[in-house]
Amino acid sequence: MPMRHILLVVMALLAAQPLVGQQLPQLSQYPFNDYLFNPAVAGSRPWFEMRSGHRYQWVGITDAPRTFTLSMTTPLGSKMGLGGFVYTDNVGPTRRTGMQGSYAYHLGVTEEIKLSLALSFGAMQYVIDGGKITFNEGYDPLIDSQLRGRLVPDATFGFLLYHDQWWVGASVPQLLQNKVYYFDAVDRSLSELEPHVQAMGGYRFQLGDDFRLEPQFLLKYVDPVPMKVDLTVLLRYRELLWLGGTYRTNDAFSAMVGLWFKQAFQFGYSYDLTTTNLRSYSDGTHEVMLAVTFARRSGPRSPGVTP
Repeated sequence: MPMRHILLVVMALLAAQPLVGQQLPQLSQYPFNDYLFNPAVAGSRPWFEMRSGHRYQWVGITDAPRTFTLSMTTPLGSKMGLGGFVYTDNVGPTRRTGMQGSYAYHLGVTEEIKLSLALSFGAMQYVIDGGKITFNEGYDPLIDSQLRGRLVPDATFGFLLYHDQWWVGASVPQLLQNKVYYFDAVDRSLSELEPHVQAMGGYRFQLGDDFRLEPQFLLKYVDPVPMKVDLTVLLRYRELLWLGGTYRTNDAFSAMVGLWFKQAFQFGYSYDLTTTNLRSYSDGTHEVMLAVTFARRSGPRSPGVTP
């Protein structure tokens, strides 16, 4: 097989690894970054939020994935919400950067249940840094030290049905199904952006006056990759501390802890221990979440996060 084709296959596999066969960033602390997975979350909570996520995956492995996210959401009146995010995902010589802005409208189904419908629009850029590629034998004239990539538009649709005690919703990112050409308009480099399905939900069990138990799930599917499910349980103490654990099917166990300080600042940390063969080479995955929240209006509790 020509070196060019081998390289393209390797890069496609590298790009897929941190996503377990998917094309979107993965976060263990998804309960605290739910807007990144569903734009309909914007405006469902009565406060302005700014959240960042920092994920260092498979520590100890050279060129392992590193992901950074930054998102903001706010209610706009009592029936609308605005939001936006940026992210960058680095894997070896490849880098993906994306940004979107969203609008959500909230309908009253009953006095206690609301339905949010949202659309997001933005762009993604996929880049290969030829300067980070080393050939053991000779070189390929098609691969130089330049940065090569493409900027493509993107769109996401999402809905969220929520109540003070429960929430359920889903989103479909990469609706436009764009194709990424790294080198020319003939070779697609195995990089067609497939629509995904991401569903999430959870329930709140009040345990006396001070504690609350929150089982949650995040489902991710893209054809023909097997479905992935994150199953999470959070235990909250008042609106101050939380402890949690997650099992991600065929991938990892995760433990998390967090603090909400003066109802304005949040800090969360999680550690993943992989269940795959990579556990022999990796020291695990570290993820940090930082957030700032400011109350804007009274309203129902958050679907998944009570900052």
